[in-house]
Amino acid sequence: MKTILVAFRVTDLDRSLEFYTALGYVVLGRVPGDNSCLVLLKFPEEPAATFELVHRPDDGPVDVGSGFDHLALQVDNLADTLERLTKAGLEPGPLEHPGGPDGPKTSWLTDPDGYRIELVQWPPTLPDGITAATFA
Repeated sequence: MKTILVAFRVTDLDRSLEFYTALGYVVLGRVPGDNSCLVLLKFPEEPAATFELVHRPDDGPVDVGSGFDHLALQVDNLADTLERLTKAGLEPGPLEHPGGPDGPKTSWLTDPDGYRIELVQWPPTLPDGITAATFA
């Protein structure tokens, strides 16, 4: 088995698409339905969809406070990413070092519906992120 994608239900599809394309996602395709629309997204270097926006306006506003915590995205250079996102009109938080100066670098931002997104730059000692070797 493998994880295929993560799906977020969104209140305003256009507003969410503007946010996620500014973040770097590209639209792979749309699946329209009766009073709904699914939009499949991926980063340019990914071979397949990894993220889905689910728009069902008849379900009312989105409530992200019911158990969801955050989505984590790996970046190559966090300082460059923060600069690019700020120029694109997004508002990422400051660069943080939660594991100390030799640990990962992180920053947080929030999408239009309140979903929290963690941007992570792994240190050279964790080139592939968190793996089984991390816990060995």
